[in-house]
Amino acid sequence: MSIVIPFLAFLLAGAFAAYHRLRLAYWAAITASLLVACWLLGANPTATVVAALVVVAIALPLLIPAIRKPLITAPALGFLRRALPPLSQTERIALETGSVGFEGDLFTGDPDWNKLLAYPKPQLTADEQAFLDGPVEELCRMTNDWEITHIHADLPPELWDYIKKNKFFGMIIPKQYGGLGFSALAHHKVIQKIASVSSVVSSTVGVPNSLGPGELLNHYGTQEQKDYYLPRLAIGQEVPCFGLTGPFAGSDATSIPDYGIVCKGEWNGANVLGIRLTFDKRYITLAPVATLIGLAFRMYDPDGLIGDTRDIGITLALLPRDTPGVDVGRRHFPLNSPFQNGPIHGRDVFIPLSQLIGGVEMAGKGWNMLNECLAVGRSITLPSTASGGAKFGARVTGSYARIRKQFGLSVGRFEGVEEALARIGGKAYAISALSQATAAAVDRGDVPSVPSAIAKYHCTNMGRDVAKDVMDIVGGKGIILGPRNFAGRAWQASPIAITVEGANIMTRSLLIFGQGSILCHPYIIKEMRAAQDPDTRAGIQQLDAVLYPHIGGAISNAVRSFWFGITGSKIGAAPGDAYTKKFFRKLDRYAANLALLTDISLGALGGKLKFKESLSGRLGDVLSHLYMMGAVLKRHHDEGAPEADKPLLAWAFHNSAYEIELALSQALRNFPIKPLGWLLWPVVFPFGRRAVAPGDRLSHRVAMLLMAPNEARDRLGQGVFLTPCENNPGGRIDSYLAAAVAAEPVERKFLKALKTKDIEALDYSAQLDEGVREGWITVEERKQLEELRAITLDTITVDDFDVHELRAASYYDLPQHKRQPREAA
Repeated sequence: MSIVIPFLAFLLAGAFAAYHRLRLAYWAAITASLLVACWLLGANPTATVVAALVVVAIALPLLIPAIRKPLITAPALGFLRRALPPLSQTERIALETGSVGFEGDLFTGDPDWNKLLAYPKPQLTADEQAFLDGPVEELCRMTNDWEITHIHADLPPELWDYIKKNKFFGMIIPKQYGGLGFSALAHHKVIQKIASVSSVVSSTVGVPNSLGPGELLNHYGTQEQKDYYLPRLAIGQEVPCFGLTGPFAGSDATSIPDYGIVCKGEWNGANVLGIRLTFDKRYITLAPVATLIGLAFRMYDPDGLIGDTRDIGITLALLPRDTPGVDVGRRHFPLNSPFQNGPIHGRDVFIPLSQLIGGVEMAGKGWNMLNECLAVGRSITLPSTASGGAKFGARVTGSYARIRKQFGLSVGRFEGVEEALARIGGKAYAISALSQATAAAVDRGDVPSVPSAIAKYHCTNMGRDVAKDVMDIVGGKGIILGPRNFAGRAWQASPIAITVEGANIMTRSLLIFGQGSILCHPYIIKEMRAAQDPDTRAGIQQLDAVLYPHIGGAISNAVRSFWFGITGSKIGAAPGDAYTKKFFRKLDRYAANLALLTDISLGALGGKLKFKESLSGRLGDVLSHLYMMGAVLKRHHDEGAPEADKPLLAWAFHNSAYEIELALSQALRNFPIKPLGWLLWPVVFPFGRRAVAPGDRLSHRVAMLLMAPNEARDRLGQGVFLTPCENNPGGRIDSYLAAAVAAEPVERKFLKALKTKDIEALDYSAQLDEGVREGWITVEERKQLEELRAITLDTITVDDFDVHELRAASYYDLPQHKRQPREAA
């Protein structure tokens, strides 16, 4: 037994040092002290000496730079240079665009959750709150989504005028240029509220405040361009759009075939140096009504008129709509959601160099500009739209499920409906937290490339899930379109958000982990730069500074993964209160798992990893849910950890924990190098997968929160348009909940009387009269039941139409003989 003790001491010291991330010298000192103790206590001398020699063999070369650099670092640099694939300029820009916030902590395997919790609570200014309570509320009141989507296929003129007059297009434009100068949080709140009543209006407002001329000019425009265009954009005198996507370049935007040739031409009567453009773009939101077109194209200077470079690269320019040769095509019709969208074309369109965004100095830097601005815009518009729709769906569907009765019971009481309600509530809670977190990151000065991709992918995907469950619960109320329908258009439009600003499949399988593992990892990008340094000596010096902390971190993550696995994440320091500590400990485990698999995948697969999209997608899911749960716990903390919100928090957390372990298990079972997957399984899952999806009891608690007035439900619905006006059928249904709940005891009493008493009346009103006469209910209770019948009828009633009301107006422009079927006389 004494032979084993020195080696056991060696392993325990190593595990202790690795878990706590102690420096190599400390590990050597601790191990040496333990081995001396083993010697003095009578352990086998030979075993003790062998263990000591192993410590010396590891520590000595690593602690002495003169030995370490030529013996280990230099060969490692050579290996990296051979293993790493060459990066194109566009790949390098995409990988390095943006800044790294808390998401970088997740790749260390030991995130500092206190840092996350210490971020300031996101808060609106007084002016921003006043805008939400005033102009935004009024815009929502004016919005009739049925008329927009079915009758006009556009916003009515008074809505366009109101949006422009109140500077909705100028939210991100600084006040010095006549804009509102709002924070990203305010931008998020405005889009969220408008989206809860109409996705057409929210996209109309969102696009000018997202990737487009306004944001690009604000960041990169010349002073002359800012002074002229920004005030006009702020008040809607100019309506912007931005042309990036074309028929042959969608997600692969760097391959755009649109081009511009530097040459001389005529502009405003003068012969000037400029660019002659040829382009073909589609899916361009606001293009049909835009007066100012932003354009991405590849710029060439074959005659060297502005320099020695012939292929200058992707460049951005501004084209007034009335520029000769610009052709704005007919409108696209995206899934019955008639926001203004269409193609733009141009052939031999001449503009002067002064129309390049940022001037000649920014020529060829368009891809950098687009990536940086997209990281900000993608953080807000689509996540906020999903948040508005999900929160509205949770509030209204909860009310509907309580008011609507079948078999004498609220439909929300049935367990199958409870499951769907719980998914709606839990996902709405997570979407809301995630969308707000990315907006807050922008306000902290981050350019959140990876978080924006996480938010865009998961908010829109979960938003579609919520829309599906809403439709399943409300049934016929959802599928019969008309002024009373609050769910159908949201369901129809849900795939739109999935496809734009980077298709979700691409975002998951290529972008989230592909970019995150390099940009956010504490060491990878530094090692890549060292490998690409043409100066070998400098490369060795750079690599030497990061390689050994990287190796130590990988060992630590393996130890931490195994320790958290065998202890069930029940031991270890964690922030939060008594309730949330257990959640933070589990996230520590999953962060260690993610960091370990990231290092193993990059080390074993090298450049081939970018072609392993299934593996990348699964590890991206782990990263995403870690970030999302950080956002959820941060939200809970910022709101004072309310007791009433715990079911929503727990549902969201357990759902993410289940998804994380599912993704980890799929990554390991399908790991491209099978033996590595087998070896990693007992480290990551020593007792197998333990996380389970939210259970029935928890789902019941979440469903009950949505179906009764309470503070948690109120917090969940904050920031969406619930005013019970004529144009807001969902708001009306939500407003009925308190009265419906109050009337339920009276209704039960009356229904019991109907079953047990001999009542001859068949008409409901006559039955109520008889109930009052017989003393089963009072006069006041009769009024309560009448009100319940009225609000139930408004809740469940759907629309019907004459045939001519369902035909497009253009039908009546056709000759009589082409109208099929012929109109009834």
